[in-house]
Amino acid sequence: MDFERYDVLTALFPFVDVPVRKPRPVVVLSTNPFNGTHGHVVTAMITTGADSHWPSDVPIVDLAAAGLRHGSVIRCKLFTLPNGQIGRRIGHLGEPDRTRLALQMDAILGASHRAEP
Repeated sequence: MDFERYDVLTALFPFVDVPVRKPRPVVVLSTNPFNGTHGHVVTAMITTGADSHWPSDVPIVDLAAAGLRHGSVIRCKLFTLPNGQIGRRIGHLGEPDRTRLALQMDAILGASHRAEP
């Protein structure tokens, strides 16, 4: 299966606080060439955020496009997952959500990825 940046997928998401993995929605952050050649995808967690809030959470506005039924946020818990842990594609982020996520990732990681002198 080919994965594209901003696809919303189900994945066996690794929890670090408990020794369990269960299918959860994630959004793909990595590019198509990376996804295809590495057999992995870089993802961010999607959660309802009901129990906690992070300042960097990105609320998902277009739930229908993302394939989600409940109010959710993209949480900047990033994981590189092997394709074998990916379930199915459930949606794709709408344009406003893609833009806000890209701006947040730029604020966190920097878009240029150039080494500073």
